[in-house]
Order: sequence, then structure tokens, then C-alpha cells
Amino acid sequence: MEIYVGLDIGGTKFMAASANKEGKILHRVRADTSTSLEKDLAQLQTMITEVSRGKTISGIGAAIGGPLDWKMGIVSPLHQPAWRNVPLKEIMETKWNCPFFVDVDTNVAALGEYSRSNLNVHKFVYLTLSTGMGGALIIDGKVDRGLKGAHPEIGHQSIPYRCQYPQRVYCECGLSDCLEGLISGNAIRRIYQKPAEQLLPDEWEEVAYNLGQGLRNIATLYAPDLIHIGGGVAIGGGEKLIQKTALVMQDHLRLVPPPQVRLSTLGYDTALIGALTIAKEGLSQ
Repeated sequence: MEIYVGLDIGGTKFMAASANKEGKILHRVRADTSTSLEKDLAQLQTMITEVSRGKTISGIGAAIGGPLDWKMGIVSPLHQPAWRNVPLKEIMETKWNCPFFVDVDTNVAALGEYSRSNLNVHKFVYLTLSTGMGGALIIDGKVDRGLKGAHPEIGHQSIPYRCQYPQRVYCECGLSDCLEGLISGNAIRRIYQKPAEQLLPDEWEEVAYNLGQGLRNIATLYAPDLIHIGGGVAIGGGEKLIQKTALVMQDHLRLVPPPQVRLSTLGYDTALIGALTIAKEGLSQ
């Protein structure tokens, strides 16, 4: 039986799953990360063994935080200090004797969202709104990459924002006016002094306004057909957040048509499903 393995390598947890060639998930496991690279790599190998159940693996895909070299498969995820210049592709291909593909988690999530939702649009933008904020542009089913393969940082655009606590607005990149510094999970805790699930209606209004301004920029620059938004904060805000955000975007667009804006239906599995997708289909140049 031909199987593929996907890995979602996060800063606090790992998820692994196996799937058949039709994409049906067969087995899945989850584990916490450690502060040791050696332990983390051993944990990932154990998880691959668990989900593969002795079957031959035809390909492995992985989603991980950047920065990274997706062609060489060398990773240095910012929020995992023990992981620096790790030749993950070489390690995995030597161990499992099959192709291994890895990319920035938001790229992988975007491919998973595009594939599993059976989309057939020219330009598709996927945003993840969780601990941080990121996104990716998919053109005709392929990741659109920046100069020298750089990953575009949608969360670090500047917007005309609204916030009742402007003195608390600060982005972890070091600047004070990034979209991520206003609406990510970490930003919400810093600004409103509580997690997103405890926000009051007027505070959600600010989040929706600021996210809508970000979508206005994305729509103006990319002119996409469709935008999907996922991640814990987006899921917590639900359809009400998405609808309010879309209205702000539409109210501030003049020269390009407003794209459709939808809430992701894949929940917390988007990156894992994307990892299974690239395990089978690989990554485009």
C-alpha cells in the first residue's frame, strides 16, 4: 500500500499523519516539543514510525516556521532556538529513503487549503491568524515566491489602525505599526490583557477593522479571486469576524473588485493536510 507522511513541526507541538494516495488520513499522532534538537528529531522519527505502521513511505512533507531554504531543506525556525541550520531534508531522506519536502508553514497550509477545498481559482490567498500572523499567495495551484525565494510577510504590512490602547501596539519584529502586532494571538494578549476568546464586542470590532484594512492592502496589491482565513484567533472569532472584516475591506476598496473572504473549514489541521499534500505532489520551483 502506497502511503505518504505529513509533519506539522510547531514551536510547542508536533503532529504527524499518514495518508493513502487518495489523501485519506490513516493514522495520526501528536507530541509536545522539547528544548533539545536531538530529542525533537528523535521524537519526529518515532512519530513517523508510529503513523507508517511498517508500510513503505513514498514521500514525506513537512510544515515548519521560517526562515528556511526550501530547496535544500535546511531549516532554522525562529521560535525554536535549538533548531539552527538543521539539514532536515538530508536527515529524513537518509533515514527513510524517500523524497522529503519542507516549506514555511503558511505556504504549506495554503497548499493544503487549496487542495482539500478543491479550489480552481487563478489567485488564492490564505492567511493564518494564530499566535502570530502569516499568509501565502497561490497562483494556479503553486506557491508564489519572492525575490531569491523569500517568503512574503503579509503580517508585517503597515495599516491605518484603530486601537484603544495604542501604547501597547508593538510587533515582535521590532516595529510598532505591523498588522501582526495588532491582531495576532500574542498581540491581542498584549493589547487587551487577555486571550482572544475573552474579547468584548467592541474589542472584536477593532480586530475586524484592522484585519479588514490588511485585506484591503492584499486585495489592492494582489487582486486575488479568493481569501481564506484560518488559525485559532480566526476560528475563535468565527463567521461574525469574517463578515465584519470583509465589510471593512469592501468599504475601503475603490479600484479593484473585492475578493470573496471565507473562514477556513480545516480547523487546526490545515498545515498537516498541506504537509500530506506536498509529500505526494512535491514543491514547485
